Amino acid sequence: MKVKSGDMVFPGDFLAVSEELLPSEGTYDDNGKIKSLVVGEVERDDKNKSIKVISRFSTPPVLKTGTRVVGEVIDVRGQRALVRIHGIKGSRRALATYFVGGVHVSQAKKGYLSKLTEAFRIGDIVEAKVTRVMGLDGIDLQTSGRELGVIKAMCTRCRHFMELNSRDEVKCPNCENREKRKLSINYEG
Repeated sequence: MKVKSGDMVFPGDFLAVSEELLPSEGTYDDNGKIKSLVVGEVERDDKNKSIKVISRFSTPPVLKTGTRVVGEVIDVRGQRALVRIHGIKGSRRALATYFVGGVHVSQAKKGYLSKLTEAFRIGDIVEAKVTRVMGLDGIDLQTSGRELGVIKAMCTRCRHFMELNSRDEVKCPNCENREKRKLSINYEG
């Protein structure tokens, strides 16, 4: 079945293959299959070889490239930190579903970073920018900008929130522990 402009689709509906068209607003690529991310109407652009789904309803915000998000670091291992995305910065509405994004060590900060644990720890609250969306669990994030990074850090010893100590270091007011982080200029400490 070939979808055409004006067709009504629902989240997860198959729209096209990625060899035929490029995914755009309201869509995502799921292993070469372009699917709808929202309830809405299909808009095919055969000239530019793209397809999008426009929601005509008041729907929750949708993650897309360039969107700034706020989330909690849930795992840090090897080359990747996993972030449970809680919401889009500046949006009052909750996301439609549960999203987890990843920050690769090369996208954590500008310059060399020997260990990802010098940028993030489990429990930290971060602000990040979406760099790629490939389905519900294929979200790449970046924190290398000045306004991006950890905005609230937790002590790894006693789990209290930490205070700003220097440009890239936080200090626990409870146990005096000091740790390095990739801090946002908007750090709340």
